[in-house]
Amino acid sequence: MRWVPSLRNLIPEENNMNKTLRSLLLSAMVAALPAAAVMANETPTLRIATEGAYPPFNYFTADGQLAGFDIEIGRALCAKMQAKCTFVAQDWDGIIPALLANKYDVIIASMFITAERRQKVDFTEPYQKSAMTFVVPKDSTLTDFSPAAMAGKTIGAQGSTTQADYLTAAFPDSDVRLYPTQDAVNLDLVSGRLDAQVGDMIPMLDWTLKSADGSCCKLAGEPISDPKYVGEGVGMALRQDDDQLRESLNVALAALIADGTYKTINDKFFSVNLLTLQK
Repeated sequence: MRWVPSLRNLIPEENNMNKTLRSLLLSAMVAALPAAAVMANETPTLRIATEGAYPPFNYFTADGQLAGFDIEIGRALCAKMQAKCTFVAQDWDGIIPALLANKYDVIIASMFITAERRQKVDFTEPYQKSAMTFVVPKDSTLTDFSPAAMAGKTIGAQGSTTQADYLTAAFPDSDVRLYPTQDAVNLDLVSGRLDAQVGDMIPMLDWTLKSADGSCCKLAGEPISDPKYVGEGVGMALRQDDDQLRESLNVALAALIADGTYKTINDKFFSVNLLTLQK
């Protein structure tokens, strides 16, 4: 697969020109990618990995197809880059190792950009803002979520995630239970085996408001926005030497935001803007 060199150095920074004009230039340049990016009769293929177990961001439909916000963003990016897309589902705990083993080119799976992950992979610009939240049963009397107040309480999270890192580091006196998937965490909260869980704010909001099993529960406490755990936002992960691919994805993402495609996809799944976490 061949990707274009960086285009950003051809466009003045936003403080030197109108932001809208810059976005329009980005869009126009992305539209011209094939002539500069590939040889004659060659179409690049972008191999995209996702988890497939994190609705509404990524999940399997009843007929076994990958769907969700991450999938539609991936397809829209490929359309802007005029590249073919292939998707693969990968368990979360192996998703970065498989990227490094060259099984695919980029991870689009609502992954927080953190300093720890940057030691292994590179990231695009954020395509979502990030925050975590506590979730408790609706009849819970918990209001204080400090480590001292949660001592002895049973708290769940999906393993190998920033939520898991947060709980294990900040709640040493709680019974922290880690699960292979978010669905497994949800099930134990619904079943009364957990006092609380910590998850990404947007999917937890979606789960509690839109699903039958999630109607048992509610978001609680203040949003968890410590950058040590939620990082710089949510980005697409790729290998550290794939600079041209990173730049192509960044340019395509800017174009999706500028032309309204991002908002159309966002509004299909969410009542809040993922770029701001505001309605």
